[in-house]
Amino acid sequence: MQTPPELRHVNVTRYITPLREGGSLPAVADADDGFKYVVKFKGAGHGPKALIAELLGCEIGRVLGFRVPEVVFAHLDEAFGRTEGDEEIQDLLKFSQGLNIGLHFLSGAINFDPVVTTVDVQLASEIVWFDAFMTNIDRTFRNTNMLMWHRELWLIDHGATLYFHHSFTNWEKSATTPFVLIKDHVLLPQASQLEEANIKLKAVLTDDILLNIVNLIPDEWLDWEGYDENPDDLRQVYFQFLKTRLTHSELFTKTATDARQALV
Repeated sequence: MQTPPELRHVNVTRYITPLREGGSLPAVADADDGFKYVVKFKGAGHGPKALIAELLGCEIGRVLGFRVPEVVFAHLDEAFGRTEGDEEIQDLLKFSQGLNIGLHFLSGAINFDPVVTTVDVQLASEIVWFDAFMTNIDRTFRNTNMLMWHRELWLIDHGATLYFHHSFTNWEKSATTPFVLIKDHVLLPQASQLEEANIKLKAVLTDDILLNIVNLIPDEWLDWEGYDENPDDLRQVYFQFLKTRLTHSELFTKTATDARQALV
């Protein structure tokens, strides 16, 4: 277990190739620190909310002890992408000037295949608990969002977590959802220690840790059209959502346990 880091800032220097899984068109890109990143752009479909979900999902996952790629703030200047030949990508880069999110590119990683790789019951239980806590609608057989890298399991792509913020109405009710979609989780059959995971992981996520992670969200990602709340108000909603969800963790833990029993 570890505390969230202070995230580094990099400048994107070269757009290499789009990753066309899904509709958000992330891309592999070079940065001025000499590393490659999977960059997700605020100008894509769900805008900065997907970047917020990615940031919170990665950093909460990291604190809980999961392997997730390093997260950086990735800057695009106004000249970036002008020579891009693909008009769709050029528009995406144009609307993504400023601050985006980058995830360290795991070169040579392969997609997790549940037929090939068996995950031990403790890790499986903790990942299922984490995804139920974060209301992650991905991590299914269709789209596992996990990679094997150097024979270790890495969690990627948290942009579909915290889906309450796409409507942002009655977040209090959303915070106490039992999250029935956990029934489709790819690791649910192995997750036989969900109650133990609940006790262990709930104890790690103190108010201070959650607040420190939420405070990583930059103001630039919290300027939402149609909302009167200022960035501090919105960060407080994220914190209260996560805190409330944690307080009621027995609800989603029981839902996951019941769903697993129906499977096995």
